[in-house]
Amino acid sequence: MAKLSVERLECRGKTVLVRVDYNVPVENGRVSDDTRIRASLPTLRHLIGQGAKLVLVSHLGRPKAKPEARYSLRPVAVRLQELLGKPVVFCEATIGPQAQAAASDLQPGGVLLLENVRFHPGEEKNDAAFAKELATLAQAYVSDAFGTVHRAHASTAGVAKYFTKAAAGLLIAKELEFLGRCVYQPVHPYVAILGGAKVEDKIAVIRSLLDRADSLLIGGAMAYTFLKAQGHGIGKSLLDSPHVGLAGELMAEAKQRGKALLLPSDHRVASEPKDGATATVCGIDIPPDMMGLDIGPETATRFGAEIARAKLVVWNGPMGMFELPAFAEGTFSIARAMAKSSAITVVGGGDSVAAVNEAGLADKMTHVSTGGGASLEFLEGKKLPGIEVLSDA
Repeated sequence: MAKLSVERLECRGKTVLVRVDYNVPVENGRVSDDTRIRASLPTLRHLIGQGAKLVLVSHLGRPKAKPEARYSLRPVAVRLQELLGKPVVFCEATIGPQAQAAASDLQPGGVLLLENVRFHPGEEKNDAAFAKELATLAQAYVSDAFGTVHRAHASTAGVAKYFTKAAAGLLIAKELEFLGRCVYQPVHPYVAILGGAKVEDKIAVIRSLLDRADSLLIGGAMAYTFLKAQGHGIGKSLLDSPHVGLAGELMAEAKQRGKALLLPSDHRVASEPKDGATATVCGIDIPPDMMGLDIGPETATRFGAEIARAKLVVWNGPMGMFELPAFAEGTFSIARAMAKSSAITVVGGGDSVAAVNEAGLADKMTHVSTGGGASLEFLEGKKLPGIEVLSDA
């Protein structure tokens, strides 16, 4: 995964097209969570320090390939200017004469943010003509939007072929370093923790991790499908019924390979998942009138012991319905165990990232990935189109 880093890109005085991920929540015309904007600042500051002229490209939300006021990046330009402490020019166009003029007016160290790239039908279709017109705005390309690199869109994959050099920004370089360790250079013992709802969504990543990890700890709603395959009572818990047989096959595969696949041995349950529900703890079999909504304390202790002996831990998916306070403890216990660990700890996936942030432990992790779908596909061993197009180191 050795790709050309922005640190080795010759860009003094050049205009650089930078694909950033500013898909952030905007409420009442203001950015309500600027985490993704802050994540881009090291790359932007590096390029500004090199005397480059910056043309920034991003999407926001899911507009229907035409302008929609609620998905405008104008509020993002305001917040970026506050964070950078220098002027950020906003252009209401993405391509065409207005964008060309705004890019031409830039001075060294200047920053321009173009309007939402998804306002154009050519973006998601990876249209060559649209990508080529974007490329005419600059002399070099830097990708720093890891959350988008699993999509072959015009601004993430198509545009790179029109530049002699396409570099990875500092954020993507960090993602490749730490997720790369989980896939290509794992240290052992290597523990993988998987949660979430559906077995189907995690089949490829489970198979990939069975090749690489020593232990798989499975929690979240998908654990009930595995427990059902073992013949345990799961009550009213969420069941991915078409994949019960597959869950059994994956457990047999793990056993055959000598890998530990650990499932919950107790649960926090309630009659229904609602705010104000009272959690009770039960053993491995869930009563018929109850629903499993979190791992229990015994399971948290067992999983914590696996994490404590690891040298590498990767986590994707919560252990339960952590957005309800009564069912957050299992997920938070994983976050605490990882925070205490001396291992390399990598958190990938939107819900897991939200959980470590809510637990106030994000800064105790070695790496918190910015890409949910992208990090999952990377862990599956898939080639990501937005990474493949970058120049080799």
